[in-house]
Amino acid sequence: MAELHKVAQARRARLRAALLGSAAILGLGLVTLEQPAWSQGSPPPANANVAAVPDEGYADLAAAVMPAVVNVQVESTAGPEGSARTPLDDPEMRRFFERFFGQLPEGARPQRPPRERRMQGEGSGFLISPDGYIVTNNHVAGNASKITVTLSDGSEYEATLKGADEKTDLALLKIDAGKPLPYVTFGDSSQVRPGQKVIAVGNPFGLGGTVTAGIVSAVGREIGSGPYDDFLQIDAPINRGNSGGPTFNLKGEVIGVNTAIFSPSGGSIGIGFAIASNQAKLVIDDLRDDGKVERGWLGVAIQGVDEDLAKALNLDKPQGALVSRVEENSPAQKAGLRRGDVVLDFNGKPIERVAELSRAVAAVDAGTRAEVTVWRDGKRETLRAEIGRMPAEQQVAAVTPDADEAEQPRLGVSLAPLTADTRQQLGIEQQVDGVVVTEVTPDSPAETKGIQPGDIIMSIDQKAVRDPREVAEAVRKARADGKSTVLLLIMREGQQLFEAVPLATS
Repeated sequence: MAELHKVAQARRARLRAALLGSAAILGLGLVTLEQPAWSQGSPPPANANVAAVPDEGYADLAAAVMPAVVNVQVESTAGPEGSARTPLDDPEMRRFFERFFGQLPEGARPQRPPRERRMQGEGSGFLISPDGYIVTNNHVAGNASKITVTLSDGSEYEATLKGADEKTDLALLKIDAGKPLPYVTFGDSSQVRPGQKVIAVGNPFGLGGTVTAGIVSAVGREIGSGPYDDFLQIDAPINRGNSGGPTFNLKGEVIGVNTAIFSPSGGSIGIGFAIASNQAKLVIDDLRDDGKVERGWLGVAIQGVDEDLAKALNLDKPQGALVSRVEENSPAQKAGLRRGDVVLDFNGKPIERVAELSRAVAAVDAGTRAEVTVWRDGKRETLRAEIGRMPAEQQVAAVTPDADEAEQPRLGVSLAPLTADTRQQLGIEQQVDGVVVTEVTPDSPAETKGIQPGDIIMSIDQKAVRDPREVAEAVRKARADGKSTVLLLIMREGQQLFEAVPLATS
């Protein structure tokens, strides 16, 4: 037995030596484990395996920022699903019957559509000032007829939409709480790096204020949502109810506005996108000033440069923004830009991708002179352009009228400038000037008179119009002069016709 005991001891010694040697090779540290007293047969104490945890994670940060994060509930209206339509619902067909038969046949008169359905939605937002300004997404509140904001203490307030920007999916709300409110500030998203820790705060699934943590996966993401894409990709779980909520760095600064997720199921799979704070701050400042965003305009159509194009253009690598079209009388044309130029720098900032040029030009105030470096005929050339103001789109369709605008006259149409692309699509000759109808509001004066998307409004009350703002001004002047209708000259499918449209109020 003594010999067996010695053999066992020797075997344990060799095994211990082998373990120590393996640990050294692998760079592992070993510690000597003392056998606990309760292993001798007595049961362990209740807290035997509980150790003090000094790190409480993100609790202090969450406690500091959550009072400024709000829940946004919205109501909106939509047309009834599955409502039956007949050929006589078409304005042209109605006029045909009325012209040749005097009146519509009995029982064939189009029925007024059923009442619109009321829809409800929910999202998140955050206070950026003590007087009640709130940032959220355009897709949360941009089309709402009623907005209710709930603060972290449970108090509710009706909110006003001060402005929204569809191109960046941002909206600005305002509540009047009658007292200073907790708020958060924007940080510098240009300093954000992949791998940086962040937390996202919002209201997913209506559960109330919720905090999730993760890291920044990437910066400068372009996901095809608009011409000014500049997203942070984060892996903190972001769900649908988080839309409009903030992403914070560890200093408690907002570095992104949560806006989109990539998910086949609708829930978070760890790929979320937040609008970079530097872009969000510029847009929100504009919305706060006058309810709309004014962007710089160069007047070019651009595309990316791939490997094949780079070779054909004698570029060292794929870079820049290739000019495919220059608008007539645009700042670009006046500066001498040409089709085939590749923009490499804008105001000293290198342009690697198309979206970078779009964002850089948009951020410049109209009237500012900018240096544009292009690649032309195998060499660099610097041009100077005076940046213009981006032409208005759908100016007649106001985002949210203020109280003093509530009784403004309207036609019930959305309008856009008549661009070269629009002319080509609709077959409009160059000598024809006007604005194009992009949308007609149901049951509006314009719809009752048969105005259609694609119509070109050439004049109002015998005065030519070339910009949506001129249309809005002409309508306001007609009401101020005591008129109840305006006379429109319309071009439709190459034919010109007059139409007298009554005025309504918003």
